This record gives sequence, C-alpha cells and structure tokens, in this order.
Amino acid sequence: MADPKGFLNHGREVAKSRPVDVRLKDWNEVYVPGSLLPIISKQASRCMDCGIPFCHNGCPLGNLIPEWNDYAYREDWAAASERLHATNNFPEFTGRLCPAPCESACVLGINQPAVTIKNVEVSIIDKAWDGGDVAPQVPERLSGKTVAVIGSGPAGLAAAQQLTRAGHTVAVYERADRVGGLLRYGIPEFKMEKRHINRRIEQMRAEGTRFRTGIEIGRDLKATDLKKRYDAVVIAAGATTARDLPVPGRELNGIHQAMEYLPLANKVQEGDFVAPPITAEGKHVVVIGGGDTGADCVGTAHRQGAASVTQLEIMPKPGEDRAPNQPWPTFPMLYKVTSAHEEGGERVYSVSTTHFEGDEDGNVQWLHLVEVEFVDGKLTQKPGTERKIPAQLVTLAMGFTGTDRENGLVDQFGLDLDERGNIARDADFQTNVPGVFVAGDAGRGQSLIVWAIAEGRSAARGCDRFLTGASDLPAPIRPTDRSLMV
Repeated sequence: MADPKGFLNHGREVAKSRPVDVRLKDWNEVYVPGSLLPIISKQASRCMDCGIPFCHNGCPLGNLIPEWNDYAYREDWAAASERLHATNNFPEFTGRLCPAPCESACVLGINQPAVTIKNVEVSIIDKAWDGGDVAPQVPERLSGKTVAVIGSGPAGLAAAQQLTRAGHTVAVYERADRVGGLLRYGIPEFKMEKRHINRRIEQMRAEGTRFRTGIEIGRDLKATDLKKRYDAVVIAAGATTARDLPVPGRELNGIHQAMEYLPLANKVQEGDFVAPPITAEGKHVVVIGGGDTGADCVGTAHRQGAASVTQLEIMPKPGEDRAPNQPWPTFPMLYKVTSAHEEGGERVYSVSTTHFEGDEDGNVQWLHLVEVEFVDGKLTQKPGTERKIPAQLVTLAMGFTGTDRENGLVDQFGLDLDERGNIARDADFQTNVPGVFVAGDAGRGQSLIVWAIAEGRSAARGCDRFLTGASDLPAPIRPTDRSLMV
C-alpha cells in the first residue's frame, strides 16, 4: 500500500489547464506541461490498495492500478511503467482520452473524490518516455506466419503490436494517408498532440510491424485477395458509418458530419493545408450531439474563431450526482464540463432539430428546433416551443451506426452481422470466416478507447491461437461478456 493515510491527508488535485485566452491561440494540449509532477506522488498515495480493487473491474483492460499507484508514490517510474504496460499497450492515449470508468469504480469514490487514476497514468508514461524506459520489444524468433490488420486505430494498433511481439509478421492497412485512425484525424490536437502517436508508430516499426497507408480494403484491394496473401486477418476498421439527420434542409451547404469537419483541422496541423476547407471562422456554429465528438467540434470551432457556438442535445441535462439507477461502481451518466466547454459556447438540452433554412444561394442560415420531453417513455415535442437559431455551419455529431458497408469489405469477406449490425464474432473474436477476426468498434459498435485496446489485445490472442494452436498473449475480455459494458 502506498500510504495508509494518503486519502486522509491529501485531497484530490488534477492537472492544471492553461488559461482559456492563451490556449485558444494555439492547438497544443490544454494542460500546463509539468503541472502534475509536483503533486502526483501525493495523488497516488490516495489509493487505498483495497481488498477488492473495483477499479480493476471498471477498466476493460484490467489495469493493475493499485500496483502502479504504489510505484508512482515511491517515484519508481521504471517499475510503474512496467506494471502499466503489462495490461495496456498505449497508456499515453488512454491517460489523455479515456473517460476513466476506473475512477467511477474507485472505492474511495463512494464518499470522497476518487483517486486521480488518469493523471497518475499519464504521468507514469510521460516519465517513462522521458527516461528512456519505453523501448521496442523485438520478438526472439519469428513464427513464419503472416497477419493483415485492417485499420490503424487503437484496436488495430493494439492487435498488431501484440501479434508482432508474438513473432508473427504483421502488416497494418490504413485507408487514410497517415497511421492512427480516429486518434490521428478524429481527436483534435488540443486533446492529444500527434507526437504521441508518432513515437508509438516508430516503436512498432522497430519491433517489426509494417504499415501500408492509403489502401482501403474492399476498394483498393479486394478482401478476398488480402485473405489469400495472409495466414490470418484482423478487422479493426471501426464503426465509421455516421448517424445522419434526415430533416428538411439537410442538403444545404454548410451542414457536415463531424468526421468531415474534424479531420480537416488536424490536416492543417499536419501541414497539409494552410487553412481548412471547412472552417468556423466568423460563423454561427451549431453542433448537434452532446457527446465527446460534439465537444471536439466545439473546441475546434473556438480555435477557428467562430462568432458563436451552440451545442444541442436531444436528451435531458444529466445530473451532477449519480442517479439511483446508476449506483457505484457502475459508470454513471453525469453532467461534465470538458476543456472545450470551459472555452465558451452554449449548451442546450432536450431539443430536437425540425428543419434547416437557407439563403438564396443554398447555404444554411438558420436551424429550427423544438423542445422535447419524455411522455410514457417516448420523446415527444412540446407544443409552442418552436424557435430558430442562427446556423452558418452545422456539424452532426450524433454517433455512428456501424462499420462501413459501402466499400465492399463485409460482403467480399462474406461476414455475418449481429442483431445490432456489427460484425459477428465468437469468444475468440473470430468471425464466421475461419482465420478472419474482428476487434474494436467494427465488432462492438461505437465505444471507448479502453474497450478498443482491450478488444485488440483479446483478438490478438484468438488470432495467435488460430495460427499456432495455443497462445500466451493476455486476453482481458471476451465479446460475450456484458458485465463490464459501459
């Protein structure tokens, strides 16, 4: 145990954010560099090393949180990094992007602010990189087996790294021009600077993983041809089919899916554009969708100089405390203020878009909405609450409905789908096609980054067992296990 009285002697402290007026002038991460190191040992000491550490159950990866908290308290950063990497390939990603279901399950959180698990995690990995404790793990021998991984998001990267370390020759196929999937082009720079992805890719290259960018399986290369080239295939193509909003005026110029808008801002940071082809500069921006992707659109619009930003959510405003039907240690739906919301804008709850109104040139100018409420369990419009708000740029951030069916990947492989439209798989993450596995959002549906990495690791174990008859790779979850669903 770190410090038996740590949770009594120290309150919860989190990373300090840069002032809003400063960070809106750049695209760097919002947190003050180095602000965690002076406090992280005390924060780690708040971990009580519980007899039953529910944080393990809250984390799909099964992170050994009390163990690396203890090492962080003692400032043994190398040992902390080893424990952290024992269950997580990319803690610098999860430490910045995960909503931390582990903290919701923290025993201390029953009646006190939970341990700052995310902040401890990101401090450990940042110290590990700075101290040279993150090195390539080159396999001692090669198996002679080859694996293709489709998609280079967190699930694909995790599967590829695990399989490479098991001795297989792995090639990752990515349809975009750079590796990283949604980490690269869906997550804004201010949430995670892309240098974190770049150095992991270099580590993976040094271990032997190969990357093929600009190739979309199903279009540029037939899935059947890919299967002939490799002994096994892992599909980690994500759930990229965005939910649309079929209301009058949807065809107007200036209405875009979030994943049409966000990648262009990231491409500016990569040097591909001087200015993004779609910009919020000087415009009244409306973001439809109250989740994390919507918040990413809000923060991006602020940095592009929007005249105003309004975020709409059809559901009621969440409470600041746990609802009775979301008891500890479940992951509760709470009202949260992200860094993007700190920067301004308005959030409107319990409203539904009825139609868009444009100008004579076909550009969106107004969004018409109406308030809604639950009546007999159904969302119903409230009469007399219709109004319109200015909208010269609208981004749709309402989630995703499944993997891409238009590029031919599903049909060319001949894959079965489950009742939710995701690619079906068994307990080893294998599809109905022998030797073809699926991990991440493509099989699970839209979910969290920790689930993506956990699924990538688990699919790698199934794939390794298919190739060799047995596997020593860890498998944190099985697709039929719903006990950890968040």
